[in-house]
Amino acid sequence: QVQLVESGGGLVQPGGSLRLSCAASGSFVFSISSYTMAWYRQAPGKQRELVATISSAGSTSYASSARDRFTISRDNAKNTAYLQMTSLKPEDTAIYYCKAARWRSVDIWGQGTQVTVTT
Repeated sequence: QVQLVESGGGLVQPGGSLRLSCAASGSFVFSISSYTMAWYRQAPGKQRELVATISSAGSTSYASSARDRFTISRDNAKNTAYLQMTSLKPEDTAIYYCKAARWRSVDIWGQGTQVTVTT
């Protein structure tokens, strides 16, 4: 069974940077190359929100809160998607989840990684 495993979260001061990774595992034949990869986040007491997406063709989109600070990318050869986050703010504190989505396929979610931005 395919799993998505996020990593790279942690504790960082305001203005700092983190790079999150989302690696697919569990199947030798699974490839993220045909999937749209997305990053979501959920802060305590709030709904999960979309942060950024990257299509199978490499087109990207961002929530207004992430634009100009976050960069989503993918390395299909490594079966991994990334979220580079810079100029982090306390309001970026949340659990960050990645998702793989494809037409006529069930969405695949990771278990999440905690990002905490605080002094």
